[in-house]
Amino acid sequence: MKLSELKIGDSGIIVNIGCEKQLKTRLSHLGLNEGVKIKILRVAPLSDPIEIEVMGFNLAIRRRTAENIEVKGI
Repeated sequence: MKLSELKIGDSGIIVNIGCEKQLKTRLSHLGLNEGVKIKILRVAPLSDPIEIEVMGFNLAIRRRTAENIEVKGI
């Protein structure tokens, strides 16, 4: 399932990040790596951006970026 498919309050573990290398590196520096637990905190009124909790801090990412991140629900 894609990160963008999770609802507010849902949690998941990142399984795969399928995007270009430069973006993948940037996301990695922000803590979005395979095996990391994430939680959906808020979604903007027009569904973009999505606020997530990663490793104890909040991060807002674009929906199109979230569509490239594969997670498994927990």
